[in-house]
Amino acid sequence: MESEESQIVLYITTIVIILFVVLIVLLFSFFQKRKNVLLQEQENNKKRFEREIAETQIEIREETLRNISWELHDNIGQLLTLAKIQLQNTSTENIKEVSDTITKSLNEVRALSKLINPEAIKNIQLKEAIQLEINRFNRLNFIKSTLVVKGKEVAIDKKASIIMFRILQEFFSNTIKHSKASELTVVLNFKEELMIISASDNGIGFSSSEDSPKGIGLLNIVNRAKLIGATAKLSSEINKGTTLLIEYKL
Repeated sequence: MESEESQIVLYITTIVIILFVVLIVLLFSFFQKRKNVLLQEQENNKKRFEREIAETQIEIREETLRNISWELHDNIGQLLTLAKIQLQNTSTENIKEVSDTITKSLNEVRALSKLINPEAIKNIQLKEAIQLEINRFNRLNFIKSTLVVKGKEVAIDKKASIIMFRILQEFFSNTIKHSKASELTVVLNFKEELMIISASDNGIGFSSSEDSPKGIGLLNIVNRAKLIGATAKLSSEINKGTTLLIEYKL
C-alpha cells in the first residue's frame, strides 16, 4: 500500500516537474521572442530616426538655398547695382557712399557664407541657427523679429537641435508667407530639466475649427517632435496671431 502511494506521489511529482519545466521553457521562449521583437523595433526606430535626421538636413539645406537665391537676387543684387550706379557717377563727395555700399554687400555675402556651409548644418547650434534666421528677416525687412534667451544655457544634442530648428523653420516660413504678421518673437527658455521654445506672431491667425493647422504641417511638426522626445503644440486665434510651443527635456 505504501509502495503504491509512493509511486503515485512520484508520478504526480514527475508530472509537476515536467509541467514546470515545460512552463519555464514556454516562458523563456515567449520572453526571448518578445525581446527579439523589441530589439527589432529599437533597430527600426533607430534607422527611422537616422533617416529623418538625414531628410531634415536635406530640407534645411534646400530651404537655405532657396533663401540664398532670393537674397542674392533681391538684396545683394540691388546693393551691387547701386554700387555700380554710384561708381558711374563717382566724385570726391560720394566716395564714402560707394565704399559703404560695397562694405554692406561684403557683409551680406559673409552672412550667406555661414548659411551655405554644409558643416554648419551638420553641427547646427540651435541658438545660433535661430539668430541667423532672425537677423536675415530683419536685414531683408521681411518681418520685425526678436530672439529672447531666458535662463542658463545648456548644450543640446545636435540631432535634436536639427529637428527643432527644422520645426521652427517651417513655422517661420508659414508666418512670413501666410500670416500677414508684422512681428515675430522667439523665446528660448532654459529651465532646470526642461527647455521651452515659444515662437509667436501677431498675424491673422486661424480658428481651431479650420483646416489651417494641417496646412502648415502640424502633423509633421508633432511627429518630428516625438522623434526627440519633445512635444509640440500649435495654438491660434483669429486676428490675434499664432504660437508654436515646443517642450524638450534636457
